[in-house]
Amino acid sequence: MAALRPPPLDAAAGQVARTAAAAPDWGTLAGVARSCVACPELAATRQHVVVGDVPTGGRPRLVLIGEAPGATEDETGRPFVGRSGALLDQLLAEAGLDRGQAAVLNIVKCRPPGNRTPKTPEVARCSGWLRRQLELLDARVVVALGLSSAKWFLGPRTKLAEVRGRPHEVDGRAVWATYHPSAAIRFGPNGAPRAALLADLTAVAGTL
Repeated sequence: MAALRPPPLDAAAGQVARTAAAAPDWGTLAGVARSCVACPELAATRQHVVVGDVPTGGRPRLVLIGEAPGATEDETGRPFVGRSGALLDQLLAEAGLDRGQAAVLNIVKCRPPGNRTPKTPEVARCSGWLRRQLELLDARVVVALGLSSAKWFLGPRTKLAEVRGRPHEVDGRAVWATYHPSAAIRFGPNGAPRAALLADLTAVAGTL
């Protein structure tokens, strides 16, 4: 079984990790996360800290984890509600999964300017929030959507094409790495990422 190896922590990342670890429940964690200023550039340009969606009652059947909020997510404060979210909802339904029974999170909780890829220090500073979220949710199945999310769980040298299609046991969870819905949009409805994402979600559904 693999164990998560966190990226090197600077002082801000260490403070986030301590604050997050002290949160006794989801509501407390969400409240303190929404005031986070560990990444000055992101804090200065965001509209909302996108903490994540969780089922209204009970433990989630699975956790879906993307990279970072986009423009629509930043405006609304909710994850996966733009074009990528609409496609994700469609593919989840086709795979026989109900988004309402899943937790939906991101590696980084604030939108990077211009939707750029989050920087390594930003990922490290936000990791404390995600780690505590995973502990509180206690879901046994995680779907890592996109390379940034896959690398967070499986390591910096991860190649999506080599790790998708099967579960990887990480800290007692079955982690499935697959394409991000934005890749499926970019390559079109007949592109390989869309077909692979649907196939992987269908495989995940078969394990629940």
